[in-house]
Amino acid sequence: MITIFLIWGIVLTMCCYLWLIFGIRRRRMGEPPLENGLIPYLGCALKFGANPLEFLRANQRKHGHVFTCKLMGKYVHFITNSLSYHKVLCHGKYFDWKKFHFTTSAKAFGHRSIDPSDGNTTENINDTFIKTLQGHALNSLTETMMENLQLILRPPFLLKSKNTEWVTEGMYSFCYRVMFEAGYLTLFGRDLTSQDAQSALILKNLDNFKQFDKVFPALAAGLPIHVFKTAYQAREKLAEGLRHENLHKRDQVSELIRLRMFLNDTLSTFDDLEKAKTHLAILWASQANTIPATFWSLFQMIRNPEARKAATEEVNKALEKAGQRISFEGDPIYLNQMQLNDLPVLDSIIKEALRLSSASLNIRTAKEDFTLHLEEGSYNIRKDDIIALYPQLMHLDPEIYPDPLTFKYDRYLDENRKTKTTFYSNGVKLKYYYMPFGSGATICPGRLFAIQEIKQFLILMLLYFEIELVESHVKCPPLDQSRAGLGILPPLNDIEFKYKLKY
Repeated sequence: MITIFLIWGIVLTMCCYLWLIFGIRRRRMGEPPLENGLIPYLGCALKFGANPLEFLRANQRKHGHVFTCKLMGKYVHFITNSLSYHKVLCHGKYFDWKKFHFTTSAKAFGHRSIDPSDGNTTENINDTFIKTLQGHALNSLTETMMENLQLILRPPFLLKSKNTEWVTEGMYSFCYRVMFEAGYLTLFGRDLTSQDAQSALILKNLDNFKQFDKVFPALAAGLPIHVFKTAYQAREKLAEGLRHENLHKRDQVSELIRLRMFLNDTLSTFDDLEKAKTHLAILWASQANTIPATFWSLFQMIRNPEARKAATEEVNKALEKAGQRISFEGDPIYLNQMQLNDLPVLDSIIKEALRLSSASLNIRTAKEDFTLHLEEGSYNIRKDDIIALYPQLMHLDPEIYPDPLTFKYDRYLDENRKTKTTFYSNGVKLKYYYMPFGSGATICPGRLFAIQEIKQFLILMLLYFEIELVESHVKCPPLDQSRAGLGILPPLNDIEFKYKLKY
């Protein structure tokens, strides 16, 4: 028995010795300071995952603005000086922004690679997004979203009942169900055969989406979905509803999905289920950050009397200027793209809410060995290493945003109450000062639509409803750090509010 323990002890010692020799990366001349971490493969991943902001701040104090950390077997170079962000983006020819994102999508949603260089499709997905989520296509998408939001928020049976009683609900739950249903119908169309069938489908999809989204951080970290049986089943059910044979039966399917159906059928080798799973990726991308962003925008606006007053005045003026009025029995209201863009107060409220709640990780992979030239110096980067920006460091920097943890609805308004675009760090004007949607080639192509649908939601809530927090002086709920790196962080707990239709 003693001999067996001795043998295992020797084997374990040898493994540790070999890991120390071959498993730990050595810093070379000209490279950033290096943190390997103590745990093989994971490196610093557990510390980073527990609280990314504090982890990065601690390493910033220790190493300066540029340092390297081993995370889940990858070496990530963090650039933490906001004055260097534009310098990073100038090195685009050395970066492969697709590799990480396409690999993550394939693992999480269960389709083969959508990178044309891998031979499964010739569709350029980024071009498709730009064609269908920006410019003229955005007008149609925004109009449909406004129609769907009003159908959900002021359904005919509610208007006929003349119900003026208060309804109490969790604000995050309310935003989740309203934005999910409106977004789903806007992208994937309506079932005109039966309203009851459509309502049942939405409820089922909402539940499945929550089950799948709950484990998405783990999937993005590289864990296989089969570890999570319930989430796997939910993903497969969601994808089943997005098969082309089902989408063909729906009316008012968005241009984005119609174009992707055509391109999938003509330019890819995907089978029917894989095609549906690429649509599921779009569903997730359209909902996962928009829903918490909607919650934070509504919550911050409602709990701040000055913000609510300024937003209400702006919305009423916009409605009057557009020659429209609130009607509970007549036509729904509609503000076009230009009118929605001319709402600087709502813009500022949304930006400030997202500044306080966003924790995105902007990632690029090095295609080759190269030298990264920044404000603070030059650093040698190895092929396949990752360059990362973590904008939350900038969003909460008191040098850029005085009193950074306080919500100030007019922070993004200038002295003329127009959109403010000049922010400084150490007396130097910043090119990048607000980055909840990414940057450069990896910037979210659907960001314009996301902002418009949040604006539409806020407009309708202000116009049609009386809204109050159940607890008038409720504290701001903490952020759910388990989703750090993915975008907008949801609240760790829900906040009760009450609402009723105005008459």
